[in-house]
Amino acid sequence: MARGSRRQNSPRRRNRDRHGRGLRGPLYPATLPAARSRAERFDALVIEALEPIEARWRTELTQLDVAVDDVPDVQVEGEDGVVEDGNVPLARLLPAGSDARARIVLYRRPLEARAKDGADLADLVHDVLVEQVANYLGLDPDVIDEG
Repeated sequence: MARGSRRQNSPRRRNRDRHGRGLRGPLYPATLPAARSRAERFDALVIEALEPIEARWRTELTQLDVAVDDVPDVQVEGEDGVVEDGNVPLARLLPAGSDARARIVLYRRPLEARAKDGADLADLVHDVLVEQVANYLGLDPDVIDEG
């Protein structure tokens, strides 16, 4: 088949990129931790920090949800249930309403910005989560964290 005899309307399938090295695939296999995004790693960190708290306070936390947002919304002055570093909220406790359950919202980007490394981030997430659960239950954070 000559080069010019190829049909004009048929889509051309590319087997290689323009440098002849083949199509690009994923950098890491999906089974490796490096393949997860920063948000997925942060979610796993929150779940890991919540497990021991939930194991001890399971019955008291049945009506509480924990969520993660990237950044906080613009806030109104004097809000209750907000853990701040300077003027930037790190987490917020939203009380239960008539149509919604109580919710702790952790803000990923501000927490990551304040951590020096992964271990520091894990400690910070744990501390903020303990403080928010203590605020929800009306207890001292030391009571939540012991055990």
